[in-house]
Amino acid sequence: MSTFSAPKGTFDMLPPYSETFNRIRIQFGLELRDAGFQYIETPVFEDTGLFVRGVGESTDVVSKEMYTFPDRAGRSLTLRPEGTAAVVRSVLQHNLQAQRLPVKLWYFGPYFRYETPQAGRTRQFHQVGAEAIGSQDPLVDVEMIALAVEGFQKLGLRNFRLQLNSLGCKECRPAYRAKLQDFLRALDLDEDTRRRIEINPLRVLDDKRPEVQAQLTDAPLITDNLCEACATHHEFVRSMLDDLKIAYEDTPKLVRGLDYYVRTIFEFVHDGLGAQSAIGGGGRYDGLAQELGGPELPSVGWALGIGRTMIAMEDEGQEIETGADCDVYGVALGEAARREVFKLITELRLADIPADMAFDGKKLKGAMKAADQSGARYALVVGERDLAEGVVQLKDLTTGDQTAVALDAVVDTLKEKLQ
Repeated sequence: MSTFSAPKGTFDMLPPYSETFNRIRIQFGLELRDAGFQYIETPVFEDTGLFVRGVGESTDVVSKEMYTFPDRAGRSLTLRPEGTAAVVRSVLQHNLQAQRLPVKLWYFGPYFRYETPQAGRTRQFHQVGAEAIGSQDPLVDVEMIALAVEGFQKLGLRNFRLQLNSLGCKECRPAYRAKLQDFLRALDLDEDTRRRIEINPLRVLDDKRPEVQAQLTDAPLITDNLCEACATHHEFVRSMLDDLKIAYEDTPKLVRGLDYYVRTIFEFVHDGLGAQSAIGGGGRYDGLAQELGGPELPSVGWALGIGRTMIAMEDEGQEIETGADCDVYGVALGEAARREVFKLITELRLADIPADMAFDGKKLKGAMKAADQSGARYALVVGERDLAEGVVQLKDLTTGDQTAVALDAVVDTLKEKLQ
């Protein structure tokens, strides 16, 4: 047993759960590719300033949760805590916005936040995300939401809920911000929360403590204070979701944890996760490209937590993948047979038939036990006598029936049986 273990807040993704993990990634990748999204992969670490400017210095992510370190040249680098800022940086750096807009990109990978570990919250976590960069059309907001809903449904999830809100824009949010600050200053709140009122009062609405939420019942709502353009945008999103029969909950106190969001924001929640109920979310971030030194590029995107989605699937009783498929398992009795079985297994794989074999010279009993454990439908049993006769014994592991098959007919025979 090793004297080392995974760092606190991290985990090893082991079989069979790793198969479901991979299935989620592949499912969303297929959905997004079919909708015109192309894959992008950004560095695991970036200039710290990217996240300070892009995510927002007042956010918990930047002020409390980032893994930041100096490199050997003294530059401040940070393990990426989220995906959007890095994707927008990449678009601007490589001038992708000069192409057809919106630029549609999707990504997958690990992200890092120094948080208190608990169910559904780890310090290294994986997300699949999608960004549509360079369009202010509210129909793009709807497309992004619909793609996430479709992906969850194709995974078999049924009990997730879509929460929806609008955060307004630079035209209407300042007046609402002042109104909200006036309301919050009159409440009985601790000093840390009072400081937050002055920096980002919307964040107080997202405070999960019951003693705070109890005082927010009559708080002014952003949806009652939208300018005409934002109200029109929000109503279009709502009406299109209705047209698509995508159920949603108007959630006027919904606030995302990152500062770049404007107008449409949304979260997907699942009650099977307990306190950490969000399995994904996103929204519109029309000013982020400009904040990072680029042109105006209104955009919308989302990120979905793979680990949290797996917890939701388990809660609903979704079947966990059992591992790599294996249709044929080779059992060799003797050194010459081992060589021949390995050649056959290789030929089967080239013919797209999943195959494996017993290694380390296992005796017949142990090798057949391994064949049963592999989940294979057929076993290829080869001994010295079989080689002399130019055949293999093909055993159906379900019925126990066994027949001799010529060596040069094994691949074609199995192709026919496995159709």
